[in-house]
Amino acid sequence: MGLDQSIEAEFKDRVGLLLPGRQQDLVSKVAAASKGPTVLVLMSGGPIDVSFAKKDRRISSIVWAGYPGQAGGAAIADVLFGKSNPGGKLPMTWYPQDYLSNLPMTTMDMRSSPSNNYPGRTYRFYKGPVVYPFGYGLSYTKFQHSIAQAPTVFSVPVDGHRKAQNATVLNKAVRVTHTRCGKLSLGVHVDVKNVGSRDGSHTLLVFSTPPSGHGHWAPHKQLVAFEKVRVAAGSSQRVQINIHVCKFLSVVDRSGIRRIPMGEHSLHIGDVSHSVSLQAATLGVIKS
Repeated sequence: MGLDQSIEAEFKDRVGLLLPGRQQDLVSKVAAASKGPTVLVLMSGGPIDVSFAKKDRRISSIVWAGYPGQAGGAAIADVLFGKSNPGGKLPMTWYPQDYLSNLPMTTMDMRSSPSNNYPGRTYRFYKGPVVYPFGYGLSYTKFQHSIAQAPTVFSVPVDGHRKAQNATVLNKAVRVTHTRCGKLSLGVHVDVKNVGSRDGSHTLLVFSTPPSGHGHWAPHKQLVAFEKVRVAAGSSQRVQINIHVCKFLSVVDRSGIRRIPMGEHSLHIGDVSHSVSLQAATLGVIKS
């Protein structure tokens, strides 16, 4: 099931998120008539509200294939019959159809506006219900994460000769342009263990939540790093993640200025979280 370029294309926008035509009815009737499990394969470029299939116990699996090329049929068959172990992650949020009710297509704001019932856009700012979240994906095996090594405190070097430097630090955020960014990276070592019975590839997604107190303007979380690793069944791999502090732990304030919030940043990797405190270290000051 799914969409095609008569429904979505560079020159054509969809008017809804449901499966077009009678597809939903067909899927439900096939699942009801089947004596075995039903697998729903979806082809589309964008998200589809398939909540009905997600809730139907007779539909055992849902595979999103995007728009595959000439070998797509063989690739889908390899996944369905277990020859290949899938490891993909959704590159966008799959919203429910109701999401569109308060989302004028003339409004491009990313941040939500509760006073206008505007829900916001993308996983970074939208907090409402979803069909499937950004970065979601299953495998025929199971992976577990653990933090092997990561700092709890990290110093951010700030140029001490900047004007209004004290105000910058007192406001709990440092301008990126006032920071000695260079190769300022926060290193995290993560152990990925395959606790299932199949070899598989796993994409490690690292999200960051900035400290509280930075208001409505900061995202509630954002992707700051990712790494793909292949792990044999029963074994583990250690993955080193380097997070560029100025690029990925900074936020843009209401005035359009990119700043690094000081304080506790929370890193999330699957079900595991780790807190690291960013602290400004003023350079070039002998006494203050």
